[in-house]
Amino acid sequence: MKKSLLVLIICLLSFSVTFSQLGEGIPREKTLILTPVTGRVSMPSNFNAFTSTYASPDRGIQEVMLEPLWCVDFVKGEIINALAADGPIYNEDFTQMTIKLRKGCFWSDGVEITADDIVYGIETTIKYPGMAYHDQFNLYVDEVYKSDNYTVVFELKKPNARFHANFIDRWGAWRPFPKHIFEKTKDPVSFDFNPPVSSGPYVLKDYDQAGYWTLWERREDWQKTPTGMMYGMPIPTYVLVYYYGEEMNQIIVQSNHNLDMTALTFDGFRALLKRNPHSRGYQLNYPWIVNSDPATTGITFNNDVYPYNIKDVRWALTLAIDIVDYIGIAYDGAAPMGVLHVPPTPIYQKWYYEPLEDWLRNFTLDIEVNGQPFKPYDPSATLRAAQYARERGYEVPDDINELKEMFGPGWWKYAPDVAEQLLLRNGFKRDKNGKWLLPDGTPWKITIINHPSPSHPSNRNGLAAAQQWRNFGIDVNVVTSESIQDITFFGNYEVSTNWPAPEPWGGHPDLDRVLSPFHSRVYKPIGEYAVQNGPTSRWTNPKLDKIVENMEKIDWNDPRNLELGMEGLKLLIEEMPTIPTFGYPGVVGWDEYYWTNYPGAENPYTQPYHHWPNLKYMLPYLEPTGRK
Repeated sequence: MKKSLLVLIICLLSFSVTFSQLGEGIPREKTLILTPVTGRVSMPSNFNAFTSTYASPDRGIQEVMLEPLWCVDFVKGEIINALAADGPIYNEDFTQMTIKLRKGCFWSDGVEITADDIVYGIETTIKYPGMAYHDQFNLYVDEVYKSDNYTVVFELKKPNARFHANFIDRWGAWRPFPKHIFEKTKDPVSFDFNPPVSSGPYVLKDYDQAGYWTLWERREDWQKTPTGMMYGMPIPTYVLVYYYGEEMNQIIVQSNHNLDMTALTFDGFRALLKRNPHSRGYQLNYPWIVNSDPATTGITFNNDVYPYNIKDVRWALTLAIDIVDYIGIAYDGAAPMGVLHVPPTPIYQKWYYEPLEDWLRNFTLDIEVNGQPFKPYDPSATLRAAQYARERGYEVPDDINELKEMFGPGWWKYAPDVAEQLLLRNGFKRDKNGKWLLPDGTPWKITIINHPSPSHPSNRNGLAAAQQWRNFGIDVNVVTSESIQDITFFGNYEVSTNWPAPEPWGGHPDLDRVLSPFHSRVYKPIGEYAVQNGPTSRWTNPKLDKIVENMEKIDWNDPRNLELGMEGLKLLIEEMPTIPTFGYPGVVGWDEYYWTNYPGAENPYTQPYHHWPNLKYMLPYLEPTGRK
């Protein structure tokens, strides 16, 4: 008790001193306060976010200082034209791409943003290895030039219908930087860009030399930015990005109304609700979580390791999971189940889950039950999840469409009897105690390499999967490791909690981002480093190769692209190289003491995360409460 009180006093005093140091002209009621998710800034004086080694974009740089060419909104399911006036323009064989710039945009020092900035930026990126996207542009860009002050043309070395993906901001992209500043430096890689010049609606006001906080002030000429042109004036005069350290500090400070927006664990959020009557989540009531996050979580098998190279084994392990109990273990039921290798967000339910519903219901495995082909899909899982929540004392609606949005639109049947058949026909057997043995008679032991953070969805997947498979009679060992990326990317594992598929765009139905990392061209054998999440499964398939290659030959807005995406998802289900389980349950804590009209589930006008680059598009809609 004394220790908790001491932590509270230290935390509040720390904030009080720091906020007063910002100056008497910084009123709290005009300041939006956020926390970064990447931690304390390691190089406080460096604002050059255009290098490959820069590590602190969410200190406000990507949220309020910079505008990209395009930006993803995963809630509305759209790509926002920011500094670009329209989408990319390709020639017929995708060897040329043209970008039209939005006119009337200015850097914060009064210099207009033109095609000269883009051409200089691309050429500089190509020249210096330390610049972000150096490798990508050297691989594809033959020449870049302007045809007028607002038009940039790329001549590509080879066809690429997705070249524009390098410029779409989804927590990272190539972002334009000012030619008139960088051309005066000897080395753009070591240049610290301090003071920075903004293309976004805020400019740097001050920052902490120790890296704990960065303060931004709204530009006087905010209307000369894409944010101002599209959405109007950002309401907060100031944005303060403050690192408070561990989660308990964030809970305490928000309870004292000195932190407006933060990201928490599920348990931390529930603790916050008990402390602060002004705090809320993305959803006003249970399950509270962000159900629109464009990532899906689950289990990844190493398909180059026996017995996970056998499809029947992978499917047996899938059918040995009771998804309602699984999510109950992981998040007390507060995460939407996802049967596809794309997240079960409202927009992806519209794009892929609903169109594939009939196919899922009729999909069969190569095994019979009671003389009939077995259909593994279970649309009733949604209702079972709702019943679980009711039994836990939570209020949930009765409408099936609301339940699908809340809990996901179904999953696979809990069918341990069918899982047993699949294993028996591959030579597996049980010992006298019901434990599973491999075909050679040795005990089947599964080691799951798990994420080290107990609050991370990957970690929760590992614990839930282990319990389900133990119930089925398999000896499971969970190894948490801070080296999970090196272990899995080199292929030195059996089962891991890496994402079952790379994240899609979220704001566009194109699935090249999801499927292309499974292409055999990026396959690496065990012992060689896989450079993307998909190849960690070491699974390839010539049918998927063909789907990806056909996808890359057409415009991403071509209706055939959606059809190819569905074919790719079907193949992943049939082969089950990885198991998607539930969508990423993002947890945000918003304090409504000073600000309201956050983009919650009841009014999702934009994506809800404060650390994403779209924050600037949220700020014109925030409403002050009038409290001082």
